[in-house]
Amino acid sequence: MKVEFWGQEFHANMIVGCIGGFLIAVMSSMFGFGGGPFMVPLMTVAMRLPMYIVVGSSLLAIFFNTAMGTLRHYQFGNFDLLFFLAMFPAALLGGYIGPQIAKRVSPIVVKRVACVGLILLGLKLLGLY
Repeated sequence: MKVEFWGQEFHANMIVGCIGGFLIAVMSSMFGFGGGPFMVPLMTVAMRLPMYIVVGSSLLAIFFNTAMGTLRHYQFGNFDLLFFLAMFPAALLGGYIGPQIAKRVSPIVVKRVACVGLILLGLKLLGLY
């Protein structure tokens, strides 16, 4: 599939994107983690899209997965409304400030910071950190 953005054209393998997105959604729903740390590498590495397209696209994809996961966890009684209300303003603020910072930093620095974050997350999930 061809993706055109700001006058540039990119080619993306939609089969890889659909299969990868499905697997990430299943895993993140089963284990309770956000799909963002996995959607971004899928789109940048496997689909070869630039970071400035990936950020917005992954947020849109994760929104639907998060909404469905939140609804199901609410139905199972695993939802803390007070914690959600405390975190929501911080998430909105971070969502506004993050792109402002990324716009002023080179894409390679953004990718390196993301890699460090993924490594720390992996170590935390494995109980090593």
